[in-house]
Amino acid sequence: MSATATSTATYSTRHFIAGQQRDASDGACFDKFEPASGQVLARVAAGTTQDVDAAVAAARAQFDGGAWSRMPGAQRGKLLNKLADLLERDAEKMVEVLAREQGRPLMEMRMLDLPVSIDTLRYFAGWADKLEGRQIPTGGFMGRPTLNYTVREAVGVAALIVPWNAPLMIACWKLAPALAAGCTVVLKPSEDAPLAVAALVELAHEAGFPEGVVNLVHGIGAKVGSALVNHAGVDKVSFTGSTEVGRSIAREAGPRFKRLTLELGGKAPQIVLEDADIGQAIGGVAMGLFVDQGQTCAAGTRVLVHRSRYEEFVGAIGGAARSIQLGCPFDAKTQMGALISAKHQARVKAHIDNAVRQGARMVAGEEALPENGFFVRPTIFADVDPSMCIARDEVFGPVGTIMPFDTEEQAIAMANDTVYGLSASLWTQNVAKAHQIAGRLRVGAVAVNGWSPLDARLPWGGRGDSGIGRDLSQSALDGYLEEKVVTVVM
Repeated sequence: MSATATSTATYSTRHFIAGQQRDASDGACFDKFEPASGQVLARVAAGTTQDVDAAVAAARAQFDGGAWSRMPGAQRGKLLNKLADLLERDAEKMVEVLAREQGRPLMEMRMLDLPVSIDTLRYFAGWADKLEGRQIPTGGFMGRPTLNYTVREAVGVAALIVPWNAPLMIACWKLAPALAAGCTVVLKPSEDAPLAVAALVELAHEAGFPEGVVNLVHGIGAKVGSALVNHAGVDKVSFTGSTEVGRSIAREAGPRFKRLTLELGGKAPQIVLEDADIGQAIGGVAMGLFVDQGQTCAAGTRVLVHRSRYEEFVGAIGGAARSIQLGCPFDAKTQMGALISAKHQARVKAHIDNAVRQGARMVAGEEALPENGFFVRPTIFADVDPSMCIARDEVFGPVGTIMPFDTEEQAIAMANDTVYGLSASLWTQNVAKAHQIAGRLRVGAVAVNGWSPLDARLPWGGRGDSGIGRDLSQSALDGYLEEKVVTVVM
């Protein structure tokens, strides 16, 4: 990735294959627009199947017979720590790139994306030399004793397909365990957020990873992503994105029995019990609704409130939403930025318009917008029937629905009434109730009196239409390792 002096684009971004930057094989590029201004931000190489072939070939050669395949785990860990050092060194540069390509306020990247990314690299660096097998006693073989042990080996070449909503952080979620396990990788960033991932790959090269270990191909998902998923040289696919695309990947990868990790959509409930600290709940629920402009799979968009606190809560969360200041990511007063693209802005607005048509009561969302850029006001709907589209479909924008419940049983049933199962939040001062309700929610993660705390040590992933497999924690490593058993007849 490099800055340019042209008047039409600030950045020019190319592929990175076998240790070198490359243009697309046919020279084609596409424009990436800056969300907060609507202006062209970057010219990005438009990948082809030939580019995918070259990247996979580089990764395969390094995995099968390069220096990486012979490198001890401790050395892999040192390289990951070096990458973390470089990311820490360039943190402010990366914050600026993220803010420009995503439209998000600087504070969000400083508080969340950069710290989590650096911590993730360091966490998995510590695992690289600890991937131990086990010794298994048996009754022997044909009357003779045996020594039985297992070794854990890298799966091979991993295709890492990164979304646009938290590109650097989620790239690190995938890259760190893959490299710690000994895989080589081909990264495919979203066409809507290619810059930070490209910068991360350049830092990996600077850190000293051998050529071909970390490769990157830009391009449109339907072309480049599909080519990676279908490539015979790819052994593992890790994808974060929509459920619709996840289904397509599962269908394409199935005939080759490729290992898959799919972190997909969500429609997370946030349950506010009668005894909740409303002040604490308002702040936490607002974070769950509006961080990253609501463009997160864990967005807590279904807010279920005990009827005795319902009107109080609706008034407070509506006021909080109306007070949020939209604007340029670089303005210190900005609390929320723009959506990722004009296309996505139109999609979110269509959801809002449909909710109004279906009879939901808008209590926030009609305030003025900035003149330029792809902005949508923080929007709150009350009096929402659980059957309405706005209560069931993933909006992926700053839109929340508030629904009352009368009993805990009703709240649990409403929370579980969805095809998704990624995460949930629960607000209560009763510890016993918290444990009881958390145990009955059909999700991969429950947060009590907080929204979706992310940490490299905690597994992250869902059930149902929210996908399969886990990112983060020791569980993520399992997705990049095979267990081999060796039996020696004594």
